[in-house]
Amino acid sequence: MQIKTFGTAIILTLAGFFVAWQFVNPAPPDTITIATGQQGGAYLLFAERYQALLAREGITLNILETAGSVENLQLLEQAADSVDLAFVQGGTASKTASPDLTSLASLYYEPLWVFYRGTGKLTRLTQLQHKRIAAGEPGSGTYAVTKTLLKDNQLQINPADILSVGDREAADALIAGKVDVAFFVASVQSPLVQELLRRQDIQLMSFERADAYTRLHHFLSRITLPEGIIDLQENIPSRDTVLLAATANLVAQDDFHPALVSLILQAAKEVHGDGSLFAQPGHFPNDQHLEFPLDDGALRYFKHGPPFLQRYLPFWTANLINRLTVMLIPLLTLLIPLFKVMPPTYRWQVRKKVYRWYRELKTLDFQHPEQLPAETLRTSIEKLDTIEEEVRKVSIPLSYSDELYNLRLHIDLVRSKLQKGQTTK
Repeated sequence: MQIKTFGTAIILTLAGFFVAWQFVNPAPPDTITIATGQQGGAYLLFAERYQALLAREGITLNILETAGSVENLQLLEQAADSVDLAFVQGGTASKTASPDLTSLASLYYEPLWVFYRGTGKLTRLTQLQHKRIAAGEPGSGTYAVTKTLLKDNQLQINPADILSVGDREAADALIAGKVDVAFFVASVQSPLVQELLRRQDIQLMSFERADAYTRLHHFLSRITLPEGIIDLQENIPSRDTVLLAATANLVAQDDFHPALVSLILQAAKEVHGDGSLFAQPGHFPNDQHLEFPLDDGALRYFKHGPPFLQRYLPFWTANLINRLTVMLIPLLTLLIPLFKVMPPTYRWQVRKKVYRWYRELKTLDFQHPEQLPAETLRTSIEKLDTIEEEVRKVSIPLSYSDELYNLRLHIDLVRSKLQKGQTTK
């Protein structure tokens, strides 16, 4: 009986859990792919650091080398399973970019370096008219931002004077005198940038109208390369130099698993949070200068930090607990009421086994048995014997034995009355 009673409650609860399970988010994938950039570039180097950090949490990060930001966006917009995340330079997204993409964070400044040959002073891009320009490789962020800035200045550059090649080829062309100006978007630690900064025949442009560009394009920031910061002994650079900088964005498809968003941002904080030559510690990652709407999970991260459980538990353990919190619904709506109802129900079922004979017993409990015919009294006593025999076969829990013994006492009481009625005949 106990199994029958509480088994019903267990079945109802399991059914509730099954229904609730349909609303539990699927587990995050244990393998994701990030689109980066060319060999030797900052995107690839940072992706490798992410890869090591995520591996500690049981996540495999596959790295896909590409031509750069534009190709990365194209891969994401295809909504294919081949790419989940991508590094994207600010300013490379077109106005027709897919609305199904979201930004997770800005990661670090990507300075725009404009190196030029000669001894003259170059401070405005309008001075590039009639010059030969290395504008970056098509598909790269350098190429995209260079085109934007040249268009801002309404420069009519002869297509034959624009060299669209990768960074190394552009630097070699500038050194060899095949181009007059070369644009690069690269880290200050880049060996190529360091090489060009130290050359006597190459100069670095300081943007005289940097504030104008930052107001025209939200993805650009004004940064300063302080005098002597590269080499104090040689005083490189020889003056404070104003640069424009985009920010490297981390972009994902809008269905990127929310549990992974926080994990990725924690890795980003560990990689980029210590600051750099152009940013104070703690400035990155942040939610500024984004190319796409901020992901909901990223918004929660920047407001409240990592989820509570992820601060103290391994990722997969914390995620499992978070996913199962929805299972509290059947626990609260079914288990608690059932535990309140089941004990009285169980007591009623036990007593029902005993009380069902009381109705028959009541019919045999005559007010004046001495007035009944002898045959009626005899038949009544036989019925009592039958009831008593059936009661002896009943098995109930020990805690309810008093109910059974009370019934047997009442049977004896009614029998005594009937037998007393017989003796008066």
